[in-house]
Order: sequence, then C-alpha cells, then structure tokens
Amino acid sequence: MEPTGSFPNRAAGTIYVKLRDYEERTGRGLAYTDNAAFIVNLPRRKSFSPDAAFYTGSPSGMKFLEGAPVFAVEVRSEGDYGPAAEKKMAAKRADYFAAATLVVWDVDLLANDVVRVYRSSDPENPAVYSRGETAEAEPAVPRWRMPVDELLS
Repeated sequence: MEPTGSFPNRAAGTIYVKLRDYEERTGRGLAYTDNAAFIVNLPRRKSFSPDAAFYTGSPSGMKFLEGAPVFAVEVRSEGDYGPAAEKKMAAKRADYFAAATLVVWDVDLLANDVVRVYRSSDPENPAVYSRGETAEAEPAVPRWRMPVDELLS
C-alpha cells in the first residue's frame, strides 16, 4: 500500500465513518479502513487493500479477510493520474469484479465528477456524482448514501 496525502486520507476516513455508521444502524456487514487485507485467488492478484471497504463475510480475528469486499473504495492519490494510472486502475477494477466485488468507487478529489460508481453488472458505464450530489453504492450497501461534498471538507 502506498502512503497517501492529507486530502485522500481524510476522504477515505470519512467514507469509512459513514460505512461504520451504516453497519451499526443496520447490523449488516463490516466496514474497514485502508490497510485491511482481503485474500482472493486470481491469476494476477492474491489480495486487495482498498482505501475503505464494506464486507459481508465473516470476521477473521487477527488474520486477513477471506474473499473480496462487496464494496471497495479507491481514492486517487497524487500518482493516480495519466494514461498509465488509468490503465492500472481499470485492471484493478476488473480484478475486483472477477473476485465478486459488486461496486467499486473511484474517488477523484481533483475532478468535477468526484465519485464514479462502477458496478459489476455494468462495469463500463459508471454512475457519476459531482459536488452537491449524493453518491450511493447499490446494490452492495443497500440504502446507504453519502453527500459528495463531505469528501471535500
């Protein structure tokens, strides 16, 4: 995992807090911050460590989690821009979907379209959310919503 700067870290932390609140309110799933490892068995990848995640499997105590999260968040850092980075991020999304993740957020704090919501059911056509709008992670986190502006404060 690459270290990140202030804004990306705070955005990921804000998403985690909102997911943890959802977990506590609904009793459904588990919210995780960055640095949690999700073990998968793909040809080119053996684990994921998203910036924030929501998982519906069983807790694993001190061990890594088995299987992919249903919802993964990738917040762009300084080095996540340009053609090579876009290609790498698209490949990572494809891996998430191959491992059974339902929804991946691509959070770009520098863009007008701050949150792109990719779904395994239609991975080439993300829903896009901008400032002033409210993003979602359906069907991975039912009825959970997050104002985009909260990622920018």
